[in-house]
Formats: sequence, structure tokens, C-alpha cells
Amino acid sequence: MPSDGSDAAAPLSGAGAGAGAGTAGGTAATAGGTATGTRAAPAVACHGLVVRYGTRTAVDGITLAASAGEILCVLGPNGAGKTSTIECLEGYRRPSGGAVRVLGLDPVADHRALVPRIGVMLQRGGVYPMLGPRRALELFAAYYDHPEDPEALLELVRLREVAGTPWRHLSGGEQARLSLALALIGRPEVVFLDEPTAGVDPEGRLAVRDLVAGLREAGRCVVLTTHELTEAERLADRVAILHRGRVVAEGTPRALAAAGGGASVSFGAAPGLEVAALGTALGAPVAEEAPGRYRVAAAATPALTAALTAWLAERDLALTDLRAGRTLEETYLAIVGADAAAVPDDEPGDGPGNGRGRRRGRGPSARRGGGDPTRAGQRTSR
Repeated sequence: MPSDGSDAAAPLSGAGAGAGAGTAGGTAATAGGTATGTRAAPAVACHGLVVRYGTRTAVDGITLAASAGEILCVLGPNGAGKTSTIECLEGYRRPSGGAVRVLGLDPVADHRALVPRIGVMLQRGGVYPMLGPRRALELFAAYYDHPEDPEALLELVRLREVAGTPWRHLSGGEQARLSLALALIGRPEVVFLDEPTAGVDPEGRLAVRDLVAGLREAGRCVVLTTHELTEAERLADRVAILHRGRVVAEGTPRALAAAGGGASVSFGAAPGLEVAALGTALGAPVAEEAPGRYRVAAAATPALTAALTAWLAERDLALTDLRAGRTLEETYLAIVGADAAAVPDDEPGDGPGNGRGRRRGRGPSARRGGGDPTRAGQRTSR
């Protein structure tokens, strides 16, 4: 735990104001997937990470790194190895092989020293059901020497109006925002976020995006997992896609989307267009990928855009949207294929030495300096 105020991370009060939540600024990676400028030692790193459950290998030699002031998003279908990887980084699962370091520490061997310096957001649970946001934050603040101001955090996550409402009566989005605030109460240098916008209403999503962007601006390292690809595209500096226990793609959202296919234009219009005739008018093949969703196999030049809008106008057809290139979601689905809908868990169950026992029953019962306030409930499998 920090010994004095100079060692503690800077407070978040005011962080995220005007942060531009939809941008990937700060230390964003270049198109090749490496950050610009000189990079210090990574805040989070694993090299050749292996996790096995009996004879099954859930994580097969993963190498990842993230620096201070950077947001790394880990994507992948259920069973890809995300949960196992993140739990090794947090120190709640012992790797079967490879090396893991967080803030220069071994998350398992140095777990006691590391815990006060990281924050972990659970997707659900971890709070006494009768506690309201204010009391929960005040309780968790008591576990740290230099916590954030609970009132300031209530304001940042927009929970002041329900500060006295018991957890069990909060909406799903309000519970998610409180879980995020609890992960930040100790001024962590590294923050692990599990589905930070899952079940959150549009207003809440804006608050979460601003706060996560503020973490980057404050120099914190953020590692998040999500199944919401649009959120990853908006928030992340870099994205790592896991598939069957391995990293199959890594880079900036823009670079990954560009790598997903050649030059193309997608647009929305009435379903059932005469794609052959449209293709002739545009001088490029046109395919209807889904009802009312079309893709032109050509670059988005001004001439092509003008020809497309003119062709639709002649037929009194509306153009609902126009987008150049592929999205991160389209690239992701092309990489993982049918496994995107897979449901197997990459944690097949408790077993000797798999570390799950140390994840239960932590949190509010932990004593100051000797407990583990980052774990107040059971993680939902990713």
C-alpha cells in the first residue's frame, strides 16, 4: 500500500471532463500496433502465458503488454481464454507456464504488495445488497491509505441522486457504475474492467466512456474485456483478439478494421435492390450482405459516392447510412467465425491448484492492509 501521498496515483476528480470519450488519444498505438514515441516498461505484461485445466489448454502461449496511459481491450468469444488470462494478470489464478508481471511484480508471489495498486471491476455482485452507493464507497475507501473521495466518485459516475438507494434496488446500469467506482476507490495504477458498459443505459454509457478516457489521461493502465465491439472501437487504444487460447490479431481498432478486407463501402437502403444494375452503374461489384445492408467492393471515392446517391435518387430510395471500410465488429466476426456464438467456459470448474478458491469471500471482510478489497464477489465468466 502506498506509504505516502506522493506515491499514490493522482486523484480522478475532474478526470474525463472534455476527454472526448469516442477517441483513442493519449498513447494510442500506431497502425502497426506499437505506440508512438519512447515507451517505458509495460504496466502489464505476460509472455508465453499458458493455463491448463487437466489435459485441456485454455491459454496457449499468449503474449500481451499494456503501458501506463493506455487502454487495452481484450476480445474473444466465450472459451477463448480471456477470463483465465485476466485472472493470471490479477493474481487470482496461478499460470501453468510463462511469465506474468504487473507493475513489475509477480501477481501471485507478490500478490499482497500488488493488490492495493490495482482495481478490479466485477460484472456483477460484490456489494452487500442493503448498502447504497455512498456507504459502499465509504466502506471500500476505509481499506486504503489514500483513497479517492467517495463524494467525487459519486459525481463522476452520476450516482449522487441514488447515493442512498440499496444496491438491490439499483438498476442494472447503476449497479455497473457503482462497480466501476468501487474499482477506482483505491486510486489504482492498473484497472481491470469486466464488461464496463453491459446493461448500462445511454446516459450511463457516456459517463463510463468519459471516466475510462479520464483514466487514460491520468496515466492509468486500463485492461478491459467486453463483448460490445462498438464500445471497444470507441474506447481502446489497442485491441487483442483471443481465439482458442491464442492471440490471433492485435493492433489499433482502425488498423484491425483496415486489415479485415480490401477497400469497400457499406451502406443501408431498402432491401432487395437490383445489385447487378447498381454494380454496373458504380463499376464495382455490389452484394447485399443482410436485408437492407449492402457492400460495394471499391474505395469510397467522391465519384463513387456521387454515383451511388444519384442511382438511389433516380429510384426515390433513401440512403440510411454510408460507411467506408470495415468495422472492428466485422473484422472480429471474420476472424473468429462461428466461434463468436460459442458458449463454452474457459474455466471448466474447480480443480487442484487452479486458484479459484482464492477468489471467493474477499472484499468487505478484508482487514486494512492485509485483505483483498479488489475481490468482493464472484467474477462472471467472460
